[in-house]
Amino acid sequence: MTKNPLGEILFKVAIVSDTHVNEKEDFSASPYPANAEANPRARHVFSQVNQIAPELTIHLGDMVNPVPELESYGPAADNFHAIAADLKAPIHLVPGNHDIGDKPVKWMPAGMVNSDFIALYRKHFGKDYYAVVSNGCHFVIVNAPLMNSGDPAEAEQAAWLEGYLAKHQGERIFVFSHYPPYISDPDEPGSYDNIEEPARSWFLDLIRTYKPEALFSAHVHNFWYDEIGETAYYITPSTCFVRHDYSEMYRIDGGDQKGRNDAAKLGFLTLEIRENGHVAKYHRSYGATLAPKGGAARPVAPRPHVKTGGLSHAFVDMRHAWAEELVVAPSGAVDEFRRKRARNDYPLMAMWEMGLKGLRVPIQDLADPRIRRRMEIMVGLGHLFQVYLYGMPDEAERALLVRHGGLLDRLELVLNWEEADELAKDILALKAEADLRIILSRVNRKDGAKHTGARFNHLISHGFTLAESDELDAFMRQHPDLIDGAQFTIARSVSSWSTARSLSGFAAQTGCAPVLYAKSTEASPAEEFNDPVENAKRFAETTLAGIGFGIDVVLDTMDDADRGYFTRTGLVDRRFNPRLAGELISAIALETVEGGWTAASGDSPVLEKAGQRLWVGEACEASDGDWICPRSGLRAAPGDTPQTELILRIGSGAG
Repeated sequence: MTKNPLGEILFKVAIVSDTHVNEKEDFSASPYPANAEANPRARHVFSQVNQIAPELTIHLGDMVNPVPELESYGPAADNFHAIAADLKAPIHLVPGNHDIGDKPVKWMPAGMVNSDFIALYRKHFGKDYYAVVSNGCHFVIVNAPLMNSGDPAEAEQAAWLEGYLAKHQGERIFVFSHYPPYISDPDEPGSYDNIEEPARSWFLDLIRTYKPEALFSAHVHNFWYDEIGETAYYITPSTCFVRHDYSEMYRIDGGDQKGRNDAAKLGFLTLEIRENGHVAKYHRSYGATLAPKGGAARPVAPRPHVKTGGLSHAFVDMRHAWAEELVVAPSGAVDEFRRKRARNDYPLMAMWEMGLKGLRVPIQDLADPRIRRRMEIMVGLGHLFQVYLYGMPDEAERALLVRHGGLLDRLELVLNWEEADELAKDILALKAEADLRIILSRVNRKDGAKHTGARFNHLISHGFTLAESDELDAFMRQHPDLIDGAQFTIARSVSSWSTARSLSGFAAQTGCAPVLYAKSTEASPAEEFNDPVENAKRFAETTLAGIGFGIDVVLDTMDDADRGYFTRTGLVDRRFNPRLAGELISAIALETVEGGWTAASGDSPVLEKAGQRLWVGEACEASDGDWICPRSGLRAAPGDTPQTELILRIGSGAG
């Protein structure tokens, strides 16, 4: 196995955000029941933090729910310290608006940061801006509510921060701020959720100038990722509740408590500090709780990440928008006087935790400047893009491919087969001009068939079949060096495993790299495929086939198609929370990251390596009634031969 360029893990940091601890157990002044779960949810997450044994823990603010002007602030702070006392590693706190007062917001009735609130914060929580040095790394804590306040402490913090970053320029620095400078766009208007001008530009200029390794923010209780110059920029979810105005990002109802209790989006991060970089892994807590002296939390599920390996042979068809910007309506709560635009980054988060590197996307994604920038960021992280289009690119598309061909792992050209010979010269010229790997596919039309009047077919199919492999071989012999690969498509009822075995033989015979597109559906657009267990098996078989036979596979599809034609469940649901299939793919990625697994003989999808075997076993009830199945679903199977059995674990929550 090739050593990862990030090197070995030096140490870990746990990052927790927005616990909103209350002044009483199982109580909150908020009208939402999720808020009353804050204390036991924080207790559970801190117990999980102990499992990962970090060098230190950083809390990104809003430790408590009551704001400084309330009498309940002190008791809530005491409760927070009592819960955090169970942490085995030291915890360092970032002031949030609930802890030290809101940023200057004229339309907001809540109390704004001031000298009295700062003094109260320091009494209960300590310093509000400072730096911690551990193992040669600098962890810089800033008081974001203070920005734009005009309080004398604002200038003091600014001078300190500028001086500290300048003094340690070139060293490994990580910055932590409760308020994010922006959500999706550095030029977005000010809102309750971001740092407003002029402090935003000042802060961003510091980041671009001194190039800290990463900036972590919170406050918005959802996940986003961006890059500010050379700095990785994370906005992290909460342990307690979701900011449910952002449920506008999903084409489905908000869910429990209108989305506030979308528990799959709750959790914390592990920041792995590595020799040559970092990896931030998200751990979903699913809103689990722990009573005082209530024992241990559920095990933390280990996760793969594309930056440290992942599934190099697996692509996923991104049928739905994966970097979409949506409008969040004025709600009358935290924002009322303008709409907010926000990009949905949960598809990216899901890709990371499944270890999925490859995305199959249409050329229109490459043409959209905003989405193309997301592609640039993702390629830098290790993702791969298979861009497809029907027919040959027009003049504008050709220029686009020439300029941005470096973002593509391969270009999939879907052609009418009867036109392939006459287009060969143009394909070769495009390949040379744009320096592209070309994958050829075909539209399977039957133009010569006569319409009988009984049924008219509007259904599109694309990709070669195994029966057409000889015809494809003859075409490649006639046009050598024209294409690098060909895409084969199979329906749901066709075995991915046996097809991949045949395609590996085709590759050995022709030198052409096959791509296997495994559909989740059959011929009828009205037939539904919504069984999460059977769909998980289909995804797993295809992924194992790609690993075992060393061919690229395309999984169909990323998120549920629950309306329109050909409905089926995906790796994640319409809220982009993991389905059983996604958890299973994550487990496979984690177990196979070191490589060396090959296909075992026989018709069953089984991998083998050094006397061990890996396969999808029989479904069984999880003992805790939970349906997630990461590494905890892997166990040594009895028998004379050492084996590893990957079990589908299904319980009451599956689906």
